[in-house]
Amino acid sequence: MITETELVLPGGRALHVYDTGGPGRLAVFWHHGTPNTGAPPEPLLPLAAELGVRFVSFDRPGYRTSTARPGRTVGDVAECVAAVADALGIGTFALMGHSGGGSHALACAALLPDRVLAVASLAAVAPFDAAGLGWFDGMAAATAASLRAAVAGRAAKEKHEAAAEFDPEVFTAADMAALRGPWSWLNEVVRAALADGRGGLIDDDLAYVTPWGGNPARITAPVLLVHGEQDRMIPAAHSAWLAGQCPHAEYRPSPGDGHLSVLRHAADALTWLADQGHRTSEPTTGAR
Repeated sequence: MITETELVLPGGRALHVYDTGGPGRLAVFWHHGTPNTGAPPEPLLPLAAELGVRFVSFDRPGYRTSTARPGRTVGDVAECVAAVADALGIGTFALMGHSGGGSHALACAALLPDRVLAVASLAAVAPFDAAGLGWFDGMAAATAASLRAAVAGRAAKEKHEAAAEFDPEVFTAADMAALRGPWSWLNEVVRAALADGRGGLIDDDLAYVTPWGGNPARITAPVLLVHGEQDRMIPAAHSAWLAGQCPHAEYRPSPGDGHLSVLRHAADALTWLADQGHRTSEPTTGAR
């Protein structure tokens, strides 16, 4: 069962929080992609129960009832994670994310080294200021145009989104097949994320093209990076670059997979994460 609550942060801002609960379980914060809501990944819930994993997550600011925070950076998510963990009585935790959610998980790990046990990232976006990375190289034209609009500023990004239409060329045949299988769940969270407009998406994309505020080289926890080699949305070079920055990283490129089909490895990533987390976790309180 997933419990949903509204957490009021200092200053009156709200976060919409999800929690699968369970006393004594390893807490794993799920970081959602763009545009998604923060609902825990439904296809992984049965495995999470078997592994003793408690998924905790939230809608990032600007999505649904989570108060918008214009100008937020990728690294600002660490403040949200710490607030949710404190409210639930969770001391240490692991992190997992897909696409831009992987980026947020990594930045959080860099900024909360004393609390993060391990990180699993699938198809992450590298920092925009990544030295030596051709950030736009290999991106589908639609993805590159969307992010270049963000580089030009909020007004340009808003104008772009007002006229934007879905381009199926950003996804491979394997991606489309994934959307017809268990990961069709993604369609649900995308629809929910866009139900009240594109504000959260715009804030996310503006954050991706500005410095994170958290250096991956400062991540002390073990990191698993998985990326589809045929990814047209965020090229695999992004995770390869990140693997070269994180001190304790394992990189698993996946031949034949695109941006969504790489999620077929999410169960293995969660199993790895649980193994790492259970090795080093300390007892936590505040189960609900």
